[in-house]
Amino acid sequence: MAKKAARKQKHVPQRMCVVCRKRYDKRRLTRIVNSPQEGVVVDLSGKKNGRGAYLCDQVLCWDKAINVTNLLEQALKCEISPQEFDALAQFKPVANERME
Repeated sequence: MAKKAARKQKHVPQRMCVVCRKRYDKRRLTRIVNSPQEGVVVDLSGKKNGRGAYLCDQVLCWDKAINVTNLLEQALKCEISPQEFDALAQFKPVANERME
């Protein structure tokens, strides 16, 4: 009897959070994109054209990205308006309550 070939593990793309600089699976991160048509927006599909930056799901990273303006501006190589920062803040994850 012939032996079955071992299944090859599927490649999972890795990306780095621009704030904490840790690597995570691409699906776990939120992509922020600077597109020529829309400006700086959250890209839920992960496929919009433009320069992208990733944020992890930690509330501290989102707070730092929104409050320290030059972090995202440097990653996206553009200036971000206060209205765009307000729009990004709507996608900030909610802090998880610890169950003890």
